Amino acid sequence: MKIAVIGGGSTYTPELVSGFLEMHSTLPVSELWLMDNEERLEIVGGFARRMVARRGEPFEVRLTDNRRDAIQDARYIITQFRTGGMAARREDEYLGRRHGLIGQETTGVGGMAMALRTIPVILEIAREVSELSAKAVFVNFTNPAGLITEAVTRHVPDIDTIGMCNVPITTKMGLLSLLDERAGLRLNPHEVNLNTLGLNHLSWHRGLIADGEEYWPRVLDAYIKDLKEQPDPDWPPQLIQTLGMIPNYYLGYYYNREKKIAAQKSWPPSR
Repeated sequence: MKIAVIGGGSTYTPELVSGFLEMHSTLPVSELWLMDNEERLEIVGGFARRMVARRGEPFEVRLTDNRRDAIQDARYIITQFRTGGMAARREDEYLGRRHGLIGQETTGVGGMAMALRTIPVILEIAREVSELSAKAVFVNFTNPAGLITEAVTRHVPDIDTIGMCNVPITTKMGLLSLLDERAGLRLNPHEVNLNTLGLNHLSWHRGLIADGEEYWPRVLDAYIKDLKEQPDPDWPPQLIQTLGMIPNYYLGYYYNREKKIAAQKSWPPSR
């Protein structure tokens, strides 16, 4: 099975490679193609190859700067890139600051600027997938994931497209760790479902179920106790108690808008 990663020089790639190594018995990858520019591939690609070699090379890591070669006949194509690089991210964030708005890379005016810059590129890639690997599953990890994924499903509907974000799984693992630490309760992550309401970067977690049993009251209690002992300025315990839910990290920009805008004033000059 061939898997291609567009933006394979990303710092997220080692985590992805680790996942493929762990799941190789159920996801038998034979070739992992990392596509990016030469400089990033030399660093991240080389590291990925060493990771795989250390595990006995269960699959081959191929490095290329040719996107079409990477996509050709792949079973899964994963996108994880930032159009314009970190310089563009900085401009997106300062765009909000200049106009008295939230300056953040994936939400608000910064997120919209990022989307407008990224959508033409992702659609070009999606059309290449349709041409070169029509039966592939197109997995988008590029932010702002909701807008980017919707653009592909609307404008290139003939390919199978999935949008992904690691916030839910990261949150689930964090809550399970907290439940273990605070309540002495260990649950198997593979048997746990996190009930989440909303959209990417605009969501609230409201349930945690394992073996048909709801553990949310205990999760919420452990979370609130932790906040009381280790305060988070974005999330007063009283707010969490009232909501009965745990907000996505990014919602801090909305619940605490004025405070976030005030904090932006201390940013260094953009140039």
